[in-house]
Amino acid sequence: MKTTRTERTGPLAGVRIVELAGIGPGPFAAMLLADLGADVVRVDRPGGAGLGVDPAKDLTNRNKRSVLVDLKASDGPATVLDLVERADVLIEGYRPGVAERLGVGPEECLARNPRLVYGRMTGWGQDGPLAPTAGHDIGYIAVTGALGLVGPDPDGPPSIPANLLGDYAGGSLYLVVGVLAALQHARAHGEGQVVDAAIVDGTAHLTTMIHAMLLAGGWQDRRGVNLLDGGCPFYGVYATSDGGHMAVGALEERFYDEFARLLDLPEATALRRDLARWPELREAVAARFRSRTRAEWTEVFEGTDACVAPVLSLREAPGHPHLAARATFAEHGGLVQPAPAPRFSATPGTLRTGPALPGADTAEVARDWAVPALHTQESKTA
Repeated sequence: MKTTRTERTGPLAGVRIVELAGIGPGPFAAMLLADLGADVVRVDRPGGAGLGVDPAKDLTNRNKRSVLVDLKASDGPATVLDLVERADVLIEGYRPGVAERLGVGPEECLARNPRLVYGRMTGWGQDGPLAPTAGHDIGYIAVTGALGLVGPDPDGPPSIPANLLGDYAGGSLYLVVGVLAALQHARAHGEGQVVDAAIVDGTAHLTTMIHAMLLAGGWQDRRGVNLLDGGCPFYGVYATSDGGHMAVGALEERFYDEFARLLDLPEATALRRDLARWPELREAVAARFRSRTRAEWTEVFEGTDACVAPVLSLREAPGHPHLAARATFAEHGGLVQPAPAPRFSATPGTLRTGPALPGADTAEVARDWAVPALHTQESKTA
């Protein structure tokens, strides 16, 4: 397993970002930007964020630097505004109105730096009836219809996809897209702006293709009965004899034929087009998979176009031969973790440093960003 280079490279090298410490999608978005070379300074609060994760293992704070600033102190907001004056981007994930009450809202920041991109990460967005209320990923994806899509049983409850779908796909990635688009506008026109990234907006946007299929009559508005939600017997997950699982995605006919051949299920070809017999096909496929172990089936399908893969755990994934060959995972400071993505031919992102410990870089940032007020904050929080 490779450890990536340590110098600051990446397409965002030279971009300065202030991250007001939070949890979840905001820190992940800032990590992604840091992976791409941006100089991300995380403004941690005295006492920490209260997440309960050892800061030395909080991978979402890798490639960043941390300073300690008490935003509730009389000179705290002024110190953050000194950083903002020298930054290209600010990212915050407070409830609507909190940054304003702290004195570091968009009005104050853009007055100090008119070219600033002010990125806001929330679940419900900056306005609307639910904007001031608390929430979590599961609620955000529930009201967008996305949670209701997930699960193999139309009569059972939806399955919970951890917090990947809402927090990170509908939240972090949309914040990053918005920040980069606004940064391009700021550089072209000298005009900063506010990016309102709401998890409900991003998650709803992710379902666009499903809505198109629904409108065209190619999708039923219930889970477990459609082509891509477990309703199709050749797009699903099957148990093996040792308690493992294999994922099958043999949708196209040529891939399906290869799948049926390697599964040694000749009757599968006739059953493919007869939807009324899909339950029969599903049971036949399930019975075949139950006849061997996960490792045995992996060997059968390895290197073929049958579109079948073993379902691996988080700890197993880094050892998969393909992921190992591509260095999809990397090791830094004894911590195995996903490597920066995507990849660039001329300006590769790098895994430069481990998780930033709260306040560890205050003196360095004070020097590099020419913000002497940070020294005052450091002495107060020491």
